[in-house]
Amino acid sequence: MKLAKLEAITLKIPFDDLYDGPRAKRRGWTEFDTLLVRVEDTEGNVGWGEAFAYSCAGAVRAALLDMVAPLVLGREIQDIPALNRELQLALHIWGRYGITIFALSGLDIALWDLQAKRAGLSLARHLGARQREQVPAYASLVRYAGAAPITTMIQRARTEGYTDIKLHEIDPLVIEAARAAGPDLRLTVDVNCAWSHSEAETLLARLRPLNLHWVEEPIFPPEDYDTHQALARFGVPLAVGENACTAFEFRRLIPALDYPQPSVTKIGGISEFLATLDLAEAAGKSAMPHSPYFGPGYWATLQLAANRPSIGLFEFLYVQPAAWLAPDIPLPRQGLIQIPDRPGLGFTPDPAIVEQYRVT
Repeated sequence: MKLAKLEAITLKIPFDDLYDGPRAKRRGWTEFDTLLVRVEDTEGNVGWGEAFAYSCAGAVRAALLDMVAPLVLGREIQDIPALNRELQLALHIWGRYGITIFALSGLDIALWDLQAKRAGLSLARHLGARQREQVPAYASLVRYAGAAPITTMIQRARTEGYTDIKLHEIDPLVIEAARAAGPDLRLTVDVNCAWSHSEAETLLARLRPLNLHWVEEPIFPPEDYDTHQALARFGVPLAVGENACTAFEFRRLIPALDYPQPSVTKIGGISEFLATLDLAEAAGKSAMPHSPYFGPGYWATLQLAANRPSIGLFEFLYVQPAAWLAPDIPLPRQGLIQIPDRPGLGFTPDPAIVEQYRVT
């Protein structure tokens, strides 16, 4: 396939975090920054990708258009992973991780979507096999920073059939209140690197009786593999990886934790995600992907889950956007998501929604 066009589309879509009661502090996160990547070949076939863009959409868009696009437009592309590696080499002087890799992630996802569509296959089948029809999902709650709202939200998620719930809380009192509200739930906690080393030691010992499925990114920096290995002595499973870029980084990370967490919009796209799954499977570990987005990254993660049963759970960010980019988005029902089997990712955005929320 020969690449004729590349477009980067920035969107801001408001969302509701579903809690109407009193709060200890006002909401800080109210809109999704989304960067869609649209590619088109010389025959008019279109592929869609998504680059991680939360609070950095302008920088990622500039990297995509100024640094990446000139290297790929007009090229004949067959081996997408080889192209990905070539671009990483060409762009490495601007940093191996972060903004540069976010931009490459968006392109890589779009190219895989385009290639699978040209083959007339869903991405899972294009990758070799569709090994399951559905994937279990967990409700990934935003941070509410209070026992009352977290109890309310857990009860709400339970009524919708979720048996797995993630908190984004750092206060042990709130985490303990969550466990009391759902003693039968499989509960996980994402700390977002908020604890010091000493706090992590104290709190992991305190939280061990809660039987958490995992604690995610307990310390800063998240790539401190030696400390993560040391924290394993507290007997609480650890998960890290949403901020890791490329499979090379995961090669060092995977031995230090229980659950690797690649994020397709951040790691380097589908190519690097697949390479990371290979490493995780070789180590006998189940990946728990990071996927708190609702564009092509969401759909790509579903296709990867259909292709690779080693993916354990799908992260569903438990909020309500003002609009769905694709009205036919497969949402969780009783804690399960049915995976589409249409060509490519299965994603086609609603043009009216794109124009309504487009940032010009």
